[in-house]
Amino acid sequence: MVRYAKEHKEVTRQRIIQKAGQRFKQDGIDGSGVSTLMSDAGLTNGAFYAHFASKDDLVANVVAAELRAQVEAYDTLRPGRQGLEDLIRQYLSPEHRDHPGVGCPSAALLDEIGRCGDATRQAYTDGAKAIVDEIAARLTPEDPRSARGKAVGLYTMMVGTLQLSRALSDQSFADEVLEQGIENGLAFLR
Repeated sequence: MVRYAKEHKEVTRQRIIQKAGQRFKQDGIDGSGVSTLMSDAGLTNGAFYAHFASKDDLVANVVAAELRAQVEAYDTLRPGRQGLEDLIRQYLSPEHRDHPGVGCPSAALLDEIGRCGDATRQAYTDGAKAIVDEIAARLTPEDPRSARGKAVGLYTMMVGTLQLSRALSDQSFADEVLEQGIENGLAFLR
């Protein structure tokens, strides 16, 4: 029997989480079976339980990792409100809309996350709070708590706008929704 170093196991676990995140956002949580997820990671089904207690355990870990990565990506934005303007334009872009597998987990999975177990919903809650806190800190750095309501409004507007644009079959209407969403998002910054 081959024994792997602890670091190898963690690298493998992170690969599974990363690949599962892409697959979940592309095909949905319910549309992604364990065998497909493990195949995406280049592993056999049997290896799954060495890393996760259940698919629900994997989903909770994926949601936490996806939202953590989203918050960490905000560090690459310009400071303050300029960074929020960049975020709004990137988030509500046709590129983001058309490539859900590499985009925001909220817009791709929100309806399914609401039906998941407590661990996944808690991971989502923690991540959503971190995103709202980041937005609020950029809106009013001197007093982020005062901007929390506005931050919640901006976040929910962006997610809903992207979801609606993805659902439309009329490309010009879908583009119009994104463009209006950008205008609405920029209004939050005024």
